[in-house]
Amino acid sequence: MEHYLLIDLGTGSTRAALVSSAGEIVGIRSFMNRYYRDGAYPDAQFFIPEEWEAELKRCCLALHAEHPDIRVRCVSAAGARQSIVLLDGDGKAFYGLPNIDNRGREFMGEIGNTEHIYERSGKWVTEDFCAAKLLGLRKRRPELYGRIRTVLSLSGYIAWIFTGKAVFEPSQACETQLYDLETKDWSDELCMAYGIDRGLLPSLSMAGESVGAISPDLREDLEMEEDACFIIGGADTQCGLLQTGIQPGEIAVVSGTTTPITALVDHKFYDPRQRVWTDANLGADGYLIEMNPGVTGLNYQRIKDVLCPDLSYEELERAYAAKRDFTATASFSSLLFYEKRSLRQGGFFLRSPWPDDMDRIDLMWAALADTACATYEQLWRLCELCGYQKGYVLACGGGFRSGTLCQMLADLSGLELRLRPGFEQATLLGLTVLCSRALGQPELHGEAGAVRRYKPRRNDLIRRYHKRWSENRMALNPPAGIQKNE
Repeated sequence: MEHYLLIDLGTGSTRAALVSSAGEIVGIRSFMNRYYRDGAYPDAQFFIPEEWEAELKRCCLALHAEHPDIRVRCVSAAGARQSIVLLDGDGKAFYGLPNIDNRGREFMGEIGNTEHIYERSGKWVTEDFCAAKLLGLRKRRPELYGRIRTVLSLSGYIAWIFTGKAVFEPSQACETQLYDLETKDWSDELCMAYGIDRGLLPSLSMAGESVGAISPDLREDLEMEEDACFIIGGADTQCGLLQTGIQPGEIAVVSGTTTPITALVDHKFYDPRQRVWTDANLGADGYLIEMNPGVTGLNYQRIKDVLCPDLSYEELERAYAAKRDFTATASFSSLLFYEKRSLRQGGFFLRSPWPDDMDRIDLMWAALADTACATYEQLWRLCELCGYQKGYVLACGGGFRSGTLCQMLADLSGLELRLRPGFEQATLLGLTVLCSRALGQPELHGEAGAVRRYKPRRNDLIRRYHKRWSENRMALNPPAGIQKNE
């Protein structure tokens, strides 16, 4: 049995884990990612790569100290999408642009031929993607932009830390909006549209390939195997989907900071109405059609931290089981995806005056139901668009630790929700599959009987909530040209 050192760079935090080839998570260390505001823009954030690298190395050293007898055979990494790290001519990682950075927003009107860009990249012309972040940097921080010699994804940044080699993987490359889904390569045309020098983009390497040997210093510090190597990972969503065992023609939901709802297909998909994103799968092996309600799980976590810091998630689940009615609805998801529209206003809706029968559990349940409803409305539209006829959807991600959320989504959609063993750590186990394939180790296979299934049932509570939720959210976020009711 082999052991792997796996890194998962999320939006809120970063994790380092020791995992066996059998899928046993031996140990995990983590740290919260730190961001800074850039006052040159209305809404810009950045991170300092050196800070993250120092924290990451501390986590890895702590894991080694806890498990000194384990000798790591390979390292791999997954990273949040739409995030990049910039290297200068000396090979120094000097600036990080995360997915929550919107410095390109005010320059999007300068980009022409947006329909063609969507057709080639599978993405709307929006500040979300890395091309727009680089454009914003070039416009207002030319001294920083001028230093760039190489652009890396977050998972590629980890590969660079451990090997000193610069690579970019397709599931991350497609999030830059500089990658052509059809040619499966960087696009001169897309780079020109944003004024980005293609020479800043490293060569493409496929998930599951070996970048090469771990640098001698790190190999010795962590007492790895002599032939320890780095296996290329990819985007966290795609790595998580690998854990579900998704096959072409199936739909899967990943519940995390956001909630991607994805269909795996073997051909490039184009929607003239631009209701979906099309993503490259790991190693450019097929495509994902995606809808996403935006921020969901992060909302629930933050609301819990404020309202119920003294209650465990298990205690909340027991309280939810007693719910027979609701006194409030919540609206905190951030995207009306199929309309290409951000939802800028959110909050709780309740009767006036303050209901005397409402408590904090009501607000927590409403926030969880907001995630269920926002996910459901994207799911049924994706099913409709794809002509989906299967009676189930696959699921993974930490958000589905909540059995209440699972049942809500099954009840709303009328589809059975299926979660394979290890769904809570889907990204890490997806990386485990990649490493095992690369090293010729047996792959993880959960027993069929161990699959957790949530069958749809008649649930008038969540259906009544969904109707009220829809009305309240639309009243707060009306389409352009329609005045909100005061």
